[in-house]
Amino acid sequence: MRMIKLSLLSLAVASSTLSHAVVAEEALSNLFTQGKPLLDVRYRYEHVDQDNALNNANAQTIRTRVGFQSGKWYGLSALIEADNVSRIGDASYNSFRNGQTDYSVVADPDGTEINQALLRYDHKYGSAVLGRQRINLDNQRFVGGVAWRQNEQTYDGVLGQLKPLDGLTLTYAYIDNVNSIFGPGNGRFDTAANQANIEGHSHLLNVQYVLMPELTATAYQYRLGLDNLAAGGQSSKTTGLRLNGAVSGVSYVLEYAQQTEYADNPLDLDSDYYLAELGYTVKGVTLKGGYEVLGGDEGPGNRAFQTPLATKHAFQGWADIFLLTPPDGIKDAYVGGSAPLFGGTLAAWYHDFRAERDSSQYGEEIDVSYAHAVPGVKGLVGLVKYASYDADDFAVDTDKFWVQLQYSY
Repeated sequence: MRMIKLSLLSLAVASSTLSHAVVAEEALSNLFTQGKPLLDVRYRYEHVDQDNALNNANAQTIRTRVGFQSGKWYGLSALIEADNVSRIGDASYNSFRNGQTDYSVVADPDGTEINQALLRYDHKYGSAVLGRQRINLDNQRFVGGVAWRQNEQTYDGVLGQLKPLDGLTLTYAYIDNVNSIFGPGNGRFDTAANQANIEGHSHLLNVQYVLMPELTATAYQYRLGLDNLAAGGQSSKTTGLRLNGAVSGVSYVLEYAQQTEYADNPLDLDSDYYLAELGYTVKGVTLKGGYEVLGGDEGPGNRAFQTPLATKHAFQGWADIFLLTPPDGIKDAYVGGSAPLFGGTLAAWYHDFRAERDSSQYGEEIDVSYAHAVPGVKGLVGLVKYASYDADDFAVDTDKFWVQLQYSY
């Protein structure tokens, strides 16, 4: 009997201790006491030299991002984040907001705005996010944050992810506003071609299943209703399938998508997207070669395959010549890779661009970059980067050069 009483007493003490631990773990104050401040500062010098009548651009900007990521309370958390982009020195570049139209473009306008402001709920079977948020799907070829520009692209809406089985992720997002890289608007030089806010009603559906380490299959449909985007043919429905994986250091990607009109798009769209990529990684050195096709289409207006919400700088060359797919489409044959060098990372790429419809030569591009952490300063990384586009039948010769320092805390 004494043993039973001692056991019951021990159980009661243990239960009480566990109860207090649970209460402490789920205390409302955890939102603040377990939160952390966010700080990211990025200085950049960008030079643009084009073979046309525009003056060369020389832009010095600094982006300061501050915020607070809360802790969790019963799976709930919050994030608030603000950006400021400021010019250093003369405005000898066209930011789309400063009226300097006799200079080449550097799309980093001055201004301050809320970058993210959201509520998040996490559960063992998924998550939900409400508010202004960063959305990067797959490799960001169709939906991304354009993090390369000083003012990141973020989305106002709701995103839900469900993970009912190991390896299976179901994603749905509804977006009613896109905060573009051209924001914030200043009311002076705003045009339909550089909208700070892209209004509309978009639905993003993405189903990803990791069948095995060597194979991941992703099916998606992105219904983009972009009401006030100037370039015609941007509201579209894109449906596709992506297969990717790696075996013994050899990686591959195969992808196909079809694009048709959506919402109030007056154009009759019917174009295709193809991607085939093969890579090999050994001792930190990665080599890749690929062939990407965005189909063109004849008829009134530009009915080629478009990717208006993509992180476009990561594709088809760093000179950003093909941000809008030409009416005849584009075929991009590329090869390149990255390797460790003197404690940093060297990357180099070559692109051959041709029209999809008649294979006429658009031009060629060479891209080179080198990134290295700055010794003695944790979180500080330096970058030098160069892009050279040699025009043939499309656009003009363009050289771009960057020097960047970024500190993240």
